[in-house]
Amino acid sequence: MVRLNKYLSEAGVCSRREADRLIAAGRVSVDGRAAELGMQIEEGQRVLLDGEPVEGKDGFILLAVNKPRGIVCSERSQGGDVNIIEFLNYPKRITYAGRLDKDSEGLLLMTNQGDLIQRMMRGANFHEKEYEVTLDRDFNDRFLKDMAAGVALRELGVTTRPCQAERIGKRSFRIVLTQGLNRQIRRMCGEFGYHVQELKRVRVLNIRLGHLKTGAWRNVTERERLELMAMLETEQEDVQDG
Repeated sequence: MVRLNKYLSEAGVCSRREADRLIAAGRVSVDGRAAELGMQIEEGQRVLLDGEPVEGKDGFILLAVNKPRGIVCSERSQGGDVNIIEFLNYPKRITYAGRLDKDSEGLLLMTNQGDLIQRMMRGANFHEKEYEVTLDRDFNDRFLKDMAAGVALRELGVTTRPCQAERIGKRSFRIVLTQGLNRQIRRMCGEFGYHVQELKRVRVLNIRLGHLKTGAWRNVTERERLELMAMLETEQEDVQDG
């Protein structure tokens, strides 16, 4: 037997502390009956959160993928293009948590946890995403300052949030965004007359691409998963306190 809060935590739903709050709020049921704080469950019992089934830790999937250029983030057939689902050919149903456009490469998170995707992609939470960018020509330091200050994207009618930007080469820089506008970095650079030649995402929140080869994938580690859940829980508490 295992405590229900531990079961929910190991399933990737939330931390044990947050699990107790969900149980106390009446949002969790076991075999059709409202769950109770401190209760234990046995293998085979049916656990629901907000009416949706929760699978145990063996059913939790969170992959870090190094998406190659040319692969489309879509679940549907894209004509002559290969989508990420077809490319991975993973034996269980998963989908992406945050897109990368066709011409971009790097870290893409794939999971079977819909609630996790919603929490990670909520723009109001200012989740960090880090990229390495190579331009078509040299740039000066003024360009980086202007990028970091926020850029008015005339085509979209919005100004980007202030961000972090630092040089890593004559034509390359690192940028950390907290929003995900359509083709945001390419549009930002375009406002200053630059064309992006290479764009690679290297980090999402606490999960890094590292030395993962292009086209390869790995399971997110238990440490990474726990850190991620703790970060998401802290944000949820901030929203509730606000």
